[in-house]
Amino acid sequence: MIADGRITLKDKPVTSPATFIAGTEEIKVDGKAIARSEKTRLWMYHKPKGLVTTHNDPGGRPTVFENLPKDIPRVISVGRLDINTEGVLLLTNDGGLARFLELPSSGIKRKYRVRVHGIVKEEDLKKLADGVTVGGINYGQIIAKLEKVQGSNAWIVMVLTEGKNREIKNVLGHLGLRVTRLIRTQFGPFSLRKSKPNEIIEISSKQIQKLWSP
Repeated sequence: MIADGRITLKDKPVTSPATFIAGTEEIKVDGKAIARSEKTRLWMYHKPKGLVTTHNDPGGRPTVFENLPKDIPRVISVGRLDINTEGVLLLTNDGGLARFLELPSSGIKRKYRVRVHGIVKEEDLKKLADGVTVGGINYGQIIAKLEKVQGSNAWIVMVLTEGKNREIKNVLGHLGLRVTRLIRTQFGPFSLRKSKPNEIIEISSKQIQKLWSP
């Protein structure tokens, strides 16, 4: 159908099956408009401590989704943040987009600021760039740099492209460090900047299109 020029978007022939469609753009087949699926949407949420990333918590703990504004439709999270982890949590109404953002093969970087208790050895941090195995689990490349030392505590900046369960805590624990605060400051091009805890910002269709073309 595409090869025959039968499908049009904004009255122009669609030439690729990977064409991104956003907003209220009209799709036609043989000149007739067809019903559209729901528009792909994406939000950046500044998650505070104390919320679990689940729709229903058996333990009755407060959840991210209960805390969202009432005008936000039903969404899913791109991965999860632990109850005590703060920072960037992406939310979307599109499962395909969520999977793309989660997959390590997509190469999308996550950046964290981590406060740790213990003695940080910079040579140990540099070795994480080669990956590390902890408890039989292989973790990929992690770029880690010491930011500053405050007495028996220190701040480390870490960049990784995967999000395995408790990855940062497990890896730093392997180095003899105890994580006392964990903040995801950036996910791909989306960063906390000056946003406040509980603030939610919708990402434009243009920004989504730059990142993902299904």
